[in-house]
Amino acid sequence: MQIQSAYAAGMQGLQRASAGITEETVNINRQTQQNRIQEQDVAAQNNREATAATASEPVQDTTQSIVKMEQQQVAAQANVRSLRTADEMLGSIIDIRV
Repeated sequence: MQIQSAYAAGMQGLQRASAGITEETVNINRQTQQNRIQEQDVAAQNNREATAATASEPVQDTTQSIVKMEQQQVAAQANVRSLRTADEMLGSIIDIRV
């Protein structure tokens, strides 16, 4: 494997993970705003059945977004490790050849 391809793959993966984290952060923010609106509507209606129906769905979406964000974080850490390993390998190759 070429060192440059390891760097390119690591950087591409890191950028993809960063974009995924940003996307999930936006999703969580949107879901939080929807939850607040629904809570206000439910409080105005004072209907307990509506509370149970509306509260469960957004919480699941938020939970899924948090899980996806954690997955992206792990992917980013893995890509940083691959970049670090490629850097160390390049340093070792330079030390051996010099």
